[in-house]
Amino acid sequence: MAKRDPGMDGSASRHLSPRMVGAQNTPATAVDIFCGAGGLTRGLLHAGIPVAAGYDIDDACRYSYEHNNDGAQFIARNVTNLDGKTLTAHYPKGHIRILVGCAPCQPFSKYTQGFDAKSDGKWSLLAEFARLVRDSKPEIVSMENVPELQRHAVFGDFLATLDAEGFHFSKDSEKRVVYCPDYGIAQDRKRLVLVASKLGPIELIPPTHTPDSYRCVRDVLRNLPRLAAGEVCASDPLHRSSHLSSLNLCRIRRSKPGGTWRDWPKELVAGCHRAKSGKTYPSVYGRMEWDHPSPTITTQFYGFGNGRFGHPEQDRALSLREGAILQSFPKNYEFVQPGAKYHFKIIGRLIGNAVPVRLGEVVGRTISRHLEEHDHE
Repeated sequence: MAKRDPGMDGSASRHLSPRMVGAQNTPATAVDIFCGAGGLTRGLLHAGIPVAAGYDIDDACRYSYEHNNDGAQFIARNVTNLDGKTLTAHYPKGHIRILVGCAPCQPFSKYTQGFDAKSDGKWSLLAEFARLVRDSKPEIVSMENVPELQRHAVFGDFLATLDAEGFHFSKDSEKRVVYCPDYGIAQDRKRLVLVASKLGPIELIPPTHTPDSYRCVRDVLRNLPRLAAGEVCASDPLHRSSHLSSLNLCRIRRSKPGGTWRDWPKELVAGCHRAKSGKTYPSVYGRMEWDHPSPTITTQFYGFGNGRFGHPEQDRALSLREGAILQSFPKNYEFVQPGAKYHFKIIGRLIGNAVPVRLGEVVGRTISRHLEEHDHE
């Protein structure tokens, strides 16, 4: 079983006052743009970094963001209509100003296929992030995205903005890529994490886990109640799984943990996979493995045919709660207002698009350590 890191257990923590951030005396406050359902904000709060507000264009995020993150206000606004003066108003006088965000990554993701990324309106959002850095003049900036972003000119432009504004940041592209299991996230996922500071050099805290202590699917999901396909847990309405057709029920029963559809008898294989062009897509219709990290959680993790999202032993796809836990959200994190309907597509989007909470905590602990070092200079 993986070793437990008591400083990053993923449990809910109370909102800490600015002077309790780490051990430093300098008060600090963050604003989160492209905040989504609050993964990055929740992580900062776990690390003791207060967050004043989160901005996102998706109003479906409002309840989960505000309900789970005390003191953080959700503001539904397109960042293209946001200015530096508005952002600056969120920071109390005398506080170190922290601006964090994860611009939508679909234009840069390796999972995006079949269209010209530059035609996507989200392509320009990182440039908007850079504009807000110039206009609001924060002392610390953190940006999270997919590693593939580093190959695009818009990322070089973002770094040039940070350089011109006097920020210190790692110039080593490999150091900016984080392997999530290294920080206790039970998910086989790599992310680009950039931290920059005007106060002095800054780098991410060292990994908290090694390969022999990586957290796996078993470590985080083994104690959840059993479910059948299409069933809802009586004690936790987010622990619900999608229905399976009779054909897909036959398929998942013939699926092995870590295997592929190639393990099935021929009559169960989809026609598109029998064709020569379909033989290169083995990582769909698969079960996860108990003793390995999960695959990358996407916005469609609740569908058996959308990836290797079959439960390791139960005949169903991941539940919404299981996807949230693999994204390291606390087990009591709520995404739906009491009495409202549970829509798989909407909740899947909120969970799959989120920054893993523990990764947000890594950013927060990095900033906290940096401020402490700055205080002692």
